[in-house]
Amino acid sequence: MTKATAVIVGGGLNALGIVRSLAAQRVPMILVSSGSGPAWHSRHARHHVVREMEGEALIAALKSIAASLPARPVLFLTEEKSVSSVSERRQELFSDYLITLPEEQTLANLMHKEGFQKLAIDCGSPVPAAVRLQTERDLEQLCDLRFPCVLKPAFKHYGYGDRFKKAYVVASAAEASARYREIAPVLADLVVQEWIEGADSDIYFCLQYVTANQRPAASFVGRKLRSWPPRIGGTASCIAAPECHDELSDMTSLFFRQVGFVGMGSMEYKRDCRDGRFYMVEPTVGRTDFQEEVATVNGVNIPFAAYCVETGASLPPGQYLQPPKIWRDPIVDRWSAEEQGRADALPAADVVDAYWRANDPMPWCALTWERVRARCQTLLPGWR
Repeated sequence: MTKATAVIVGGGLNALGIVRSLAAQRVPMILVSSGSGPAWHSRHARHHVVREMEGEALIAALKSIAASLPARPVLFLTEEKSVSSVSERRQELFSDYLITLPEEQTLANLMHKEGFQKLAIDCGSPVPAAVRLQTERDLEQLCDLRFPCVLKPAFKHYGYGDRFKKAYVVASAAEASARYREIAPVLADLVVQEWIEGADSDIYFCLQYVTANQRPAASFVGRKLRSWPPRIGGTASCIAAPECHDELSDMTSLFFRQVGFVGMGSMEYKRDCRDGRFYMVEPTVGRTDFQEEVATVNGVNIPFAAYCVETGASLPPGQYLQPPKIWRDPIVDRWSAEEQGRADALPAADVVDAYWRANDPMPWCALTWERVRARCQTLLPGWR
């Protein structure tokens, strides 16, 4: 019997992790991307180039791909802009693809930081206090917060990402106000949230795939080891955290059930070093997480579990491997280690390079070539 095809939208490390997770189970795949990124260089998927990863260009490409296949494919998304486009056009795509998404408004609320904050408070979930800034008048609300705080965009905004850091730690209301005025011409919708004391290694996450009847088909808990930029950035390296599985998996499942979330998602937590409690930081919904592959290399293949649920196949067994393995983005992990002055701080464990695989070497080769070319351009101006 021919297996259903998986269609993966995206070209980054996130998408590469899905490709390799499904390739291990011999799932046929089509990668939809702009023709660049590490996933583009993988040998495991056929390629379909699309002009934009959102909007009409993406929807048209997805409909064309589905029409060319003998059965409904399973759709995997890796970027927020793609999630928004698919959600808005779900009535057209649900007949073409197998994908589970929550109701459109639920998804939109969870993708917006203030929307998530309100839902979490309503559900009695542990979240740090926060205020939303949209105009100068909102700066008065800053006096209600305990500083230091973290200032970040209320939603994923690519114009913001081109010019500013993922987030800023601000020590006072005055500093938060000054930073807001700097950013507002590009994005005026920001959130200021009370800072949770702790290191990168106090940041945990629970990755899940939740079925349409709100039962987690797969759940994995891990923790970051380093972030880039340190303390406020994305994952540079991470490891399985089975010792926290029961607590964080239960917390995540309860919250998702309370708000009606289904499909691919995750929740980030931070353990406050002052009281040892876990606080919810933010969810990722409708798509896989950047470090999704850490679950696969540690024995819990969430993309394949989602594929099995969508196609009606039997769920594979999934349990944490021992000893745990580290998943690492080598470039940003090195930057993080150098900035923090602790290059040997990773725990003793096998390290899985996010790019390198002996049976799929081209993503690593492409990365290495880019690094060599950048170095040559620095040393030899005019070199191409």
